[in-house]
Amino acid sequence: MSKRASELTSTQVEHYLRQNPEFFNEHLNLLEQMSIPHPSGNAISLISKQLEIFRSKHRELESQLTALIEIARDNDTSLNRMHKLTLALLEASTLEEAVANLDLVLSDYFLTDFVAIRIIRQNSGTAIANLFIEPGSKNLEPFAEVFARKQPKCGRPTLAQAKVLFGNAALEVKSCAIIPMKRAGLEGIVAIGSRDESRFHYSMGNLFLTQMSEIIGTRLISLLEQI
Repeated sequence: MSKRASELTSTQVEHYLRQNPEFFNEHLNLLEQMSIPHPSGNAISLISKQLEIFRSKHRELESQLTALIEIARDNDTSLNRMHKLTLALLEASTLEEAVANLDLVLSDYFLTDFVAIRIIRQNSGTAIANLFIEPGSKNLEPFAEVFARKQPKCGRPTLAQAKVLFGNAALEVKSCAIIPMKRAGLEGIVAIGSRDESRFHYSMGNLFLTQMSEIIGTRLISLLEQI
């Protein structure tokens, strides 16, 4: 063996093979002689090792593709729900109709058991019970943190929150999304609740819920102006 060959390092060999990927095409006999350690302790051929790597990468790509498909399905479902919500609001010509349509759509398409809309202003003469909360009312105190953060809050509501939002059904609500509405000329709360404690988890994203409150708030403003 020459002096130069004896001084080759593993890094140099690696560099050479990277620069000459066709090397083993010209020296196939080496592949049969080479073996690579396996986690089990047994030696496997280089070809077997390559196949193992390829299969592993294939499984990883399949998992990524499956995840992307699931995300796409979820997005389609969310867009359809938002479409139904928007149509329900546009079809309402009065505040009472809007609240009734919201209750129907949120229950049927958003898979919720309880729906609550609360507008912070003096009662403008509507017959809908508990729709309005007087500014400065003690009923707003349980939601101080929600309004301060200006972000939806998901999880189990406090008993005080549940009583204001869901009345006699407060104890049945195991999880809910409390979504603040803050638009020019309107401040309030949209809340959707469930008997399932895992339905509205604290780790849920806020973007979809925020967009939902913006759509609801914008339509309610125009209907309130008619009163």
